[in-house]
Amino acid sequence: MPLLPVPPAAPLATPRLLLRPYGPADAPAFFALLDAERPRLQPAFPRRIAAVQTLTDAQQTLQGYAASWRQRRLLVWGIWAAQTQQYLGDISLQPDTPRAQTAEVGYYLAAAAEGRGYAREALRHLADYAFQQLGTQKLILRCRTENARSQRTAEAAGFQRLAQQVEPGVWQFEQSRPLELSEVKSFAERPSGPVPG
Repeated sequence: MPLLPVPPAAPLATPRLLLRPYGPADAPAFFALLDAERPRLQPAFPRRIAAVQTLTDAQQTLQGYAASWRQRRLLVWGIWAAQTQQYLGDISLQPDTPRAQTAEVGYYLAAAAEGRGYAREALRHLADYAFQQLGTQKLILRCRTENARSQRTAEAAGFQRLAQQVEPGVWQFEQSRPLELSEVKSFAERPSGPVPG
């Protein structure tokens, strides 16, 4: 199976949002959101909060994202409001391998941007992109058990919760790539085997 080509670092547009890979000029907005909302984001994003303590840290983190993108290890988009260009948060895909058969999704929004359907809109669009453009077969999203809002968002975007927690305090949600019509027809046309007696 061939490796996933390096995806173009191009923005993804939804009706209300612009998802685009970070550039150097985005470091102040990236840092300001994390710095203002550390206590709220810490439980779900401890490594990012710990890594970004200063504006210089933010600049280095965004440089790291660019390198990870080229290596197909982590694809990160900032989320902006399309009309106002206000920075709202970010969303990412972390492929399990450079072939991107399975990828984990992570996202966060500024508190002021929550409750408006932005996360659901971004998540649905990113899932479509992963399945249609990257050939991803399955997406995974993890939510802390107390984060009911994220759980509802995952379900509204088509993810299904596993029956058991994957680790204490964490639910895992999954979504598989929808079958194409040609795949459905091919499956339906397969000859059936003998029925055991």
